[in-house]
Amino acid sequence: MLDGQLLHIDRLNISFSTENGMVHAVQDLQLQLMKGESIGIVGESGSGKSITSLAIMGLLPSNGKITEGSILYRNKQQQIQQLASLKEQQFQHLRGNEISMIFQEPMTSLNPVHTCGMQVAEVMMWHEKISFDAARKRTLQLFDQVMLPRVEEIFKSYPHQLSGGQKQRVMIAMAIACKPQLLIADEPTTALDVTVQKTILELLKSLQKEYQMGMIFITHDLGVVAQVAQKILVMYKGKTVEQGNVKDIFNAPQHPYTQGLIACKPPMHERPSRLLTVADFTSDQQAKVQVENISHQQRAQAHQQLYAGKPLLSVQDLSTVFVSKKGLIKPVTTTVHAVDHVSFDVFKGETLGLVGESGCGKSTLGVRFL
Repeated sequence: MLDGQLLHIDRLNISFSTENGMVHAVQDLQLQLMKGESIGIVGESGSGKSITSLAIMGLLPSNGKITEGSILYRNKQQQIQQLASLKEQQFQHLRGNEISMIFQEPMTSLNPVHTCGMQVAEVMMWHEKISFDAARKRTLQLFDQVMLPRVEEIFKSYPHQLSGGQKQRVMIAMAIACKPQLLIADEPTTALDVTVQKTILELLKSLQKEYQMGMIFITHDLGVVAQVAQKILVMYKGKTVEQGNVKDIFNAPQHPYTQGLIACKPPMHERPSRLLTVADFTSDQQAKVQVENISHQQRAQAHQQLYAGKPLLSVQDLSTVFVSKKGLIKPVTTTVHAVDHVSFDVFKGETLGLVGESGCGKSTLGVRFL
């Protein structure tokens, strides 16, 4: 393992035993991560991204195993550890302390029978041996850092009482609680709106710089990778198809799959007649993929025909109010205006996008029509 490397993965192979035989989920993966460096792992679902992260954490499912290769990690005592051969008890001292992970789905990652605050405080009490009061104080500070509202209330809340975005932020607070050396972020901003996503990404970058933390960022969003990573590793069907500097990969992708990933993002200032897919680039066709754009005149004519008829759905001045009571002796009534005088029309063949921050009323508005 070379000097300065925090993580060195060499020829990693991971297989799963199934009813139909062995499935090779990851093949000959090579990865080097320096202290304070970020690497983005991108690829479609099933390409091996999350399985790689679970192998690093020692959390592979019972039917999965590392069949070949090594995962070398430099711990806080500057000792080199072979993660592929550690026992569960040894991993317990690393997880959450030196190596942390932000899991993709907070609903299944948080314990439903414990409050969110206790789940974060417990990590610090276990690894740092601090009192509950000290852990509670730091948990509230972390909740404030990740932009959670009403931190005292969130501390006492159970996961089912929070929105998806709020649960995701609790997971992020838990992951950074002990200032880990290595942070694995598996789609950490999936459930967040764009404004909070930007803040969380900036937070992760600032924490990384402050603690010289190495970060593996797993995502489908190439735009997010461009913001947080210095290097990119592209995976396809368990194999690494391309790896390099972020600017080099974005400006001149070499592999057809990488070219397809970049091209699949719809352009902002053009309206293609159809959306490109990865298959357009990975097929045997030798000709360069070309898609005609819809002109402004064509769009105007289509809109004229679309809006000539009556709307399929017409919403006028819609409001939704939630009323809750707290307290047994002297109940206090709280009123929340979730949707406040909203109006819109939807025509046959039209797609209407509802956009806004978490808690702005999008889902509440949608369920009114079910």
